[in-house]
Amino acid sequence: MTTLPPLDHDDLIRRISLDVADGYDVQAVDKKRARLNCIDHLLKQFHYQETPKPAIVLPQREHLEHYSRQAVPSEMLVPEVY
Repeated sequence: MTTLPPLDHDDLIRRISLDVADGYDVQAVDKKRARLNCIDHLLKQFHYQETPKPAIVLPQREHLEHYSRQAVPSEMLVPEVY
């Protein structure tokens, strides 16, 4: 089995760029911003028009006297980093 030599960035972009599909490069020094920029860019590729939605009417909330919420075990909690 032969292994191919590693490609530099420019060779890789040239090989994956097709006439039928645009290729984009995400600047990813800050990974969180890179992900958000990628999502923003992808969503802007679609034409979107706001559709009218009827107002949501919720019923009155029921309060049950005998209900008590149990404590969530700490191993099930997602850490709050931000």
